[in-house]
Amino acid sequence: MLGFRHTKVQRLRRLVERRRARHDERSFVLEGSRVVGEALTAGVVIEAVFMVAGTDEPTVDRARDAGVPVFELEPGVMERVADTVTPQSVMGVVGFVDVALDAVLAATLVVVCVDIRDPGNLGTVLRSAEGAGAGGVVCCDGSVDLYNPKVVRASAGSLFHVPVVAGGKPVEVLERLGAAKLQRLGTVAHGGDAPEAVDLRAPVAVTLGNEANGLPAAVDACLDRRVTIPMAGRTESLNVGMAAAVLCFEAARQRRAR
Repeated sequence: MLGFRHTKVQRLRRLVERRRARHDERSFVLEGSRVVGEALTAGVVIEAVFMVAGTDEPTVDRARDAGVPVFELEPGVMERVADTVTPQSVMGVVGFVDVALDAVLAATLVVVCVDIRDPGNLGTVLRSAEGAGAGGVVCCDGSVDLYNPKVVRASAGSLFHVPVVAGGKPVEVLERLGAAKLQRLGTVAHGGDAPEAVDLRAPVAVTLGNEANGLPAAVDACLDRRVTIPMAGRTESLNVGMAAAVLCFEAARQRRAR
């Protein structure tokens, strides 16, 4: 049973708390039995699983059956390591899973995130993209760390089921996608076309901007068209996670109709 001062536990804590540690080691933490289970289902190699002593979780048995080392933690250790107020009883450590931009250029629906800062929003974008059948998500430079524990939790395992590109300058990313014959849509609060008026059956890259400031002016020249989600009430616009869901599933609807 491992105590708080054990080297494995201290490393686990660093990976939870520090972006630098995650990127130096190219490893990150999964919090909760569900996310660990999604990683196993996706065939991701799990380096180790940590559990509260006495935990009876089928996911832990699955991990053991897959040959993953499982370590029990002394009482109170998980609470000191976890990122949540009410910690889960299971954690796992895995290597980075992002792909190169080349891997998504053949996709017909790509979501591009430009300067998205909220971890919950980015997790929701990943979940919506995977649920709607997107072929990739690009998290451009300046967006929140893809492997932030809050992003990983909010993605509910979608991080392992949709190809994700981590990094890249927004203009260069959009230029590459345009060269690959994807129509580049920019989301704007006002003045764009309604989603149902845009042909989302053809290859398309939906580009989402910062929660407060939207898309930067620097990407304007790289957009083929702008889209605005109509709002009937007083709310000016949806948050970026909800906007991603609306647009991804509108694309899925149009493609089913075809």
